[in-house]
Amino acid sequence: MSNSHQLKRVDFIFRNENDWKKVLSSTLKRKPAELINELISSELKGRGGAGFPTGLKWKLTSEEKSEEKYIICNADEGEPGTFKDREILSKVPCKVLTAMAVCGHVIGAKKGFIYLRGEYKYLEPELKKAIDEFEYYCKEIDFDFSISIFMGSGAYICGEETALLESMEGRRGEPRNKPPFPSQHGYLGKPTVVNNVETLVHAFTIFKYGAKKFYDLGVQYSRGTKLFSVSGDTPKPGIYELELGMSLQDFVYEFGDGDTKAVQVGGASGFLVPRKKFKDAAIGFKGKLTGISLPTGGSMMLFNSSRSMFNVLDNYLEFFSEESCGQCTPCRVGCQQLLLGIKAVKRGDKPAAYLDKLMRLTETMQLTAKCGLGQSVANSFSSIVENFREEMIY
Repeated sequence: MSNSHQLKRVDFIFRNENDWKKVLSSTLKRKPAELINELISSELKGRGGAGFPTGLKWKLTSEEKSEEKYIICNADEGEPGTFKDREILSKVPCKVLTAMAVCGHVIGAKKGFIYLRGEYKYLEPELKKAIDEFEYYCKEIDFDFSISIFMGSGAYICGEETALLESMEGRRGEPRNKPPFPSQHGYLGKPTVVNNVETLVHAFTIFKYGAKKFYDLGVQYSRGTKLFSVSGDTPKPGIYELELGMSLQDFVYEFGDGDTKAVQVGGASGFLVPRKKFKDAAIGFKGKLTGISLPTGGSMMLFNSSRSMFNVLDNYLEFFSEESCGQCTPCRVGCQQLLLGIKAVKRGDKPAAYLDKLMRLTETMQLTAKCGLGQSVANSFSSIVENFREEMIY
């Protein structure tokens, strides 16, 4: 990214909703292996934050031997500060449905589900209309594929793919042990692809424009574009489609209010970057990018000098303590102890050195927690305490 402070905005995701029928009918004529190779060559990585290669996920599931397979769209958008997926489902739902059907064609699935976040129930009526129109067209072109909506109950943990599967099967939303992975043993024990909303929309873009068009955007190890949910102390809140690989400095120049002291990249489970590190940070997946690589599911929260970083961390820990499923001790107890610990330091009941013990606790959680919730608490905790330690102390 140059130092011109000009971010390259792109408009693939929300463009031309009405061409989905043409894309679907033409793509279904292609062989599954060809479509998998196109996804792999595009280097599309999952846009939920983890960044697993999408083409590889489809390939692994396609190779499993089973008469029943499933494709699930993860629309459980629960990460604080993220609000892009609901816009996709509101404005271009048939792009998501098309990618689900193509995935079904590739892996051999005849049934798809949209796992919709409980707070997004208001989207259900219009989404059902889109599904009805989509399924009617599938019948017209003699393609056997159907899609149902499964309503979640508002649990943050169900954004984790195996907790989502547990929820769909009528059990508590708690993460499963891995392996086996959903591509081997997913919904109802059958091979299953779980992709989030934005990942599927990018797959649509690739099938429409070709892998090279997507690959040529972004940078090495972080190809393509990304939707960013911009919020906080910014004069330009909203949703923006931008190339991956930009420096955080350029992002702040574009969206900051002139007094940005920190940016939370990736929501509460992501990293808080202070002003002094903006130039060294690039927004993208881990790889050989210059300086710090910051993967994100899309949440970009900007904080100016009026904000207390103690209050920010306190808010995050309240959230994690509430949303922990309680299945494993490191997360269940760890989140509570971290919250109690920073409050004790702030009151003066514990010395400032106690923060170091809490940092070691987050390291233990990162190593021993069963799923990404407990493991990722260390991200925001360590980055806030390390960079704004003076604001944690009484």
